[in-house]
Amino acid sequence: MENLYHHHHHHSSPPHLQQPKGDNFSDESSLLIPWHLPNSHVSSTSTAFQFCGFPSLSIPIDQSYAEDKALAASKSHSQAEKRRRDRINAQLATLRKLIPKSDKMDKAALLGSVIDQVKDLKRKAVEVGKSLTVPTEVDEIIIDSDLSDQDVNVNITNNNMGKSSDNKIYIRASVCCDDRPELFSELIRVLEGLKLTAVRADVASIGGRIKSVLILCSKDDTQQGVCINTLKQSLKLVLSKIASQSMASNCRIRSKRQRFFLPSNSHCNQ
Repeated sequence: MENLYHHHHHHSSPPHLQQPKGDNFSDESSLLIPWHLPNSHVSSTSTAFQFCGFPSLSIPIDQSYAEDKALAASKSHSQAEKRRRDRINAQLATLRKLIPKSDKMDKAALLGSVIDQVKDLKRKAVEVGKSLTVPTEVDEIIIDSDLSDQDVNVNITNNNMGKSSDNKIYIRASVCCDDRPELFSELIRVLEGLKLTAVRADVASIGGRIKSVLILCSKDDTQQGVCINTLKQSLKLVLSKIASQSMASNCRIRSKRQRFFLPSNSHCNQ
């Protein structure tokens, strides 16, 4: 077989390998393969392959595609990193506008100042929330006689359970119920009946609900002999009655505009 390939110009080629006549290609450059080459004869990692009994052929592969792909990936990464830095710098510029005298601060000092500022705002928000009067959806009556000096701006001794240095009784009354026009007139009548006067009042009304926090004290010395617990019970009783009346009157229609916005499935008596 080896002699056949080395001396193929002295002997005729097999019929299936003969070159057709009239073809301009030379014997050395033409190669006809009448059968399929198995996959095992081609290496996946090499550009050179060899047919059985024939010289190996090598096909060069252009490396520019792989280089272009790597260059594009590097460029995309650089652009993404630049956008990220721009966003960070924009946020830092916004923080510098919120923090006074922060033009010469580095990033670490600026972030530390921002954290301190947020903590201070959180503390102030908690303090405001404690003193904020906001009505809820639940009717509530709270009577409290354990007051501090700051509540009534007078000296209150703890031994006297709500009594100040002038022997007057101080009570905090909180009422949360439905809002209605005659509510305050009823509260005034109740306080006059119990010989109490309001020295401080915080009132808030939202969405048809109202909450009143009243600091009350006795009008004169006639209340000195009255038990404070009895006074608290009487006050809670009359305030609860006022709150229940607010619920009943909430179903009444007082104007054409209210009637227009009343739901059609309401069962309130008009």
